[in-house]
Amino acid sequence: MNTDGPERSSERPDLVPAAESRDRGDTFRELSARGTGSVVVLFSPSEGWAHRLGDEEPTGVTADLVRDFFRWVEEREGIEVEVRWVEEEEWGRFYRRVRDAAGGVLGIGNVTITAERREEVDFSPPYLNNVAVLITHEDVPELPSMEEAYSHFAGFTAYPRRGTLHEDRIEALRDQGIPDFHVQYVNSIEAVIAAVLEGPDRLAWVDIHNFWRAAEQGAPLRRHPAGDDRSESLGIILPRGSDWTPLLEAFFHEGEGYPSSLRYRELLETHLGEGLAGLLQEVGAEADER
Repeated sequence: MNTDGPERSSERPDLVPAAESRDRGDTFRELSARGTGSVVVLFSPSEGWAHRLGDEEPTGVTADLVRDFFRWVEEREGIEVEVRWVEEEEWGRFYRRVRDAAGGVLGIGNVTITAERREEVDFSPPYLNNVAVLITHEDVPELPSMEEAYSHFAGFTAYPRRGTLHEDRIEALRDQGIPDFHVQYVNSIEAVIAAVLEGPDRLAWVDIHNFWRAAEQGAPLRRHPAGDDRSESLGIILPRGSDWTPLLEAFFHEGEGYPSSLRYRELLETHLGEGLAGLLQEVGAEADER
């Protein structure tokens, strides 16, 4: 399932300007000892998941999920937790900042859970099973199979974001030696979609919810099902060894499990719409059956 942007005002409430310095929040142990404290939530902006409307705090599925988590912690532990929201538009930098952070720092950026990343960061249990989809302008004929990509995409330019699994998929295409195949990096999912829409010689992989939202808004895109990858699960990330990780796991597993709860279904429908929410839950059910 995911940036360098314009300068931002430091006057937005409870939002910390992006910086290259090491991010730090209170550990759970520190906060418990005092009864109050603060944590940092870094987020890579994505409409419907974690994005700001004007000067407000971020809204979206994962932003509200994190709010639910900290309310649960406050009620269970009898403590007060201040959440400081930090926006980081460039996805690779977002990931590195969480990886290199200390103490109470969480990251929400629709991060795919992989064995390699587990060596660098802690993950929450999955909150979403994702499908990565291959897209082009709608004027491009449908790709019959990935074996035919060599001829089908000759002369194309691909548009990934650095550090994502979509970049790995595009590199695998380039390794096939496709004639006159080029790669141009961009910094946001909006830039990926905009680049693909510019002409019938461009391609990208995106998370299915990004394709759905763009198509729903009338973008002339084509999904090539031959390029679907249904193997991904997305999670919240924390610095490796964080003492917030066990609490996050307990929150996810309480009762029927947060991703199976009515509350989570409501968040999906509120922020993504009933159609996309239903599609994502169908994907999740298929993954559970496998």
